[in-house]
Amino acid sequence: MYTDNTDNKLIILLNSVGVAIAYAMLGISLWLSTDVPLATKGYWGMAVLLLTLSLINVVKYRFDHRSSEDRIRKIEEARNEKLLEDALMDSKQDY
Repeated sequence: MYTDNTDNKLIILLNSVGVAIAYAMLGISLWLSTDVPLATKGYWGMAVLLLTLSLINVVKYRFDHRSSEDRIRKIEEARNEKLLEDALMDSKQDY
């Protein structure tokens, strides 16, 4: 199976740039807003950072779960193929 890593790298780069721009825009809006107290700005900033960390963890755990399911599926397919191969060899020896 052939996978192209350059596409994945490009997508990761674009997503990273998007996240950086979003953080910069949020920082600028918090810095320039004079109506919001500094403590509230700090809470918003912490909330955004913690939300980002949580989302990274969710994506990582989902990816790990999917890869472990794929690995188990491949092992089961190989085992089934080996069982079928053995059954065919046994049936040929009977004749």
